[in-house]
Amino acid sequence: MAYTLKTFLVASVATAGLVAAQGLHDAATAAGKKYFGTELSGYVMSDAEANEIAKNAQDFGQYTCENEMKFDALQPSQDAFNYDGADQIVAQAEANGQIMRCHTLVWHNQVPSWVKDGGFDKNALIEIMKNHIANVVGHYKGKCYAWDVVNEALNEDGTYRSSDSVWGSTIGPEFIPIAFAAAAEADPDAKLYYNDYNCDRPGAKATGALNLIKMVQDAGAPIHGFGMQGHLTTGQVGDASQYVENMQAFAALGVEVAFTELDIATPAGSPDFNQQAADYATVVSACKQVEACVGITTWGFTDRYTWIGDSAPLIWDKDLQKKAAYDAIINAWSA
Repeated sequence: MAYTLKTFLVASVATAGLVAAQGLHDAATAAGKKYFGTELSGYVMSDAEANEIAKNAQDFGQYTCENEMKFDALQPSQDAFNYDGADQIVAQAEANGQIMRCHTLVWHNQVPSWVKDGGFDKNALIEIMKNHIANVVGHYKGKCYAWDVVNEALNEDGTYRSSDSVWGSTIGPEFIPIAFAAAAEADPDAKLYYNDYNCDRPGAKATGALNLIKMVQDAGAPIHGFGMQGHLTTGQVGDASQYVENMQAFAALGVEVAFTELDIATPAGSPDFNQQAADYATVVSACKQVEACVGITTWGFTDRYTWIGDSAPLIWDKDLQKKAAYDAIINAWSA
């Protein structure tokens, strides 16, 4: 069922004690999910007050690195790997018993110039990609619950990126199953995901993602999950049923699903935090209704460190105060 603002307000009063006792992750696991988590960056870790919130495992049972595990951060020059930034985030997760969703191995953005402008032919670029995956996944073997193996390989109409992707233009769509096979070889126990945006509801791009998963499966490579990023806008989220329908279509392919980068934008100058709270609750309600939905990750937790300019899309404000969305999320898990 859709989780309306009215039911949120009623539930907030009825479960005031529960809100005080539970965190976001606690409420998610009590509802049978694996985690509720957040993206974390070095910037947040260097902000002691913000990082104290991030370290609270009752709220966040899982981390995803913002940029620290992307290709340009880990291998800025050929065969010279730098794991320092990502290692710090992984170490904090381990210290607090938090799960890592590791992100991301192959993406058309944040590719170092030595790869993008190197003029490599197809076979050479395949070897570069496989070498990167072997090193990175091998370095974190046993530490990552899941990897976003390939990120955003689709155009809005569901076709494969080519002109703006060195991987797509040089190798073609076959780079995708090759990447999944390489990741599986480097860590057979990690869940391997395809991750993309604007695939949250049924449509051409979601259909393209379904076809991509089938393509990987038909190629004989393992794929275990689909990450629906969830970059949404307050007042445009709609009913939970459309998200449920979409997740069930992916689950029918035998993969798990997760919201991997959830934020719900509202203008910073004239925010509607009650509607935002109701919209967060709608997403939680949808995940709760689908057994294959294992969890939700927000793309950060405080508006102090959001990637969306002139917006207040997250659960804590810039002053690190909880917004209405916090209680709405907890109440939606228990509704």
